[in-house]
Amino acid sequence: MKDLKYEKTLAAKEAVKYLSNGQIVGLGSGSSAYIAIAEIGELVKNGLAIKGVPTSEKTRELAESLNIPLLKIEDVDSIDITIDGADEFTADLQLIKGGGSFLLKEKVVASLSKQEIIITDSTKKVEFLGKFTVPIEVIPYSQNYVLAQITKLNGSGKIRLVDRKPLITEQGNVLIDGDFGLIQDPALLADQLTRIVGVVEHGLFIDIATTVIMGVDDTTETFTKP
Repeated sequence: MKDLKYEKTLAAKEAVKYLSNGQIVGLGSGSSAYIAIAEIGELVKNGLAIKGVPTSEKTRELAESLNIPLLKIEDVDSIDITIDGADEFTADLQLIKGGGSFLLKEKVVASLSKQEIIITDSTKKVEFLGKFTVPIEVIPYSQNYVLAQITKLNGSGKIRLVDRKPLITEQGNVLIDGDFGLIQDPALLADQLTRIVGVVEHGLFIDIATTVIMGVDDTTETFTKP
């Protein structure tokens, strides 16, 4: 049986090799990213001079506990490199992210980044995106309208619940998990979702990742932008 945490750790150790002194580093959210942040904390402890930009409050708290110096997103014009995870990725580096509900901040940070390195275990590589649902962040006022528009796109949507109540994101929005089956054209779907009034952002990360490092058993495999 595969040790997925070990695979993520191998990928994280490989990813932090890209870091160097003086960089501004985007710090992702989720189980894979938190492993990478722990690795970065060790490097900082041993003298690496970087400043991090967190993608969630949980990330901020973890980074602070590891004494990683932080910057606010509004104080940076660009980010040298971001290390984050993904729910799914394809060989051409298209992603689904947002299973942890932080997709909006993650996409802002990714969009500011010169390099976006994704670390995963070996279960996350797929031929077509879509087995994992597409998280869609919407303002609460628009949720019923957005659900109806998802149906018009031949999909189905469910409001994500926590303790039988709608999950509220850090920005005060709700998440709809959209099921579109296997997605033949992720870029087209991303554009269609963006055009729906009330959608703040969605978890299709199109042409954003520059590198994916995947742990596989006792080694890693690296995919780069075609």
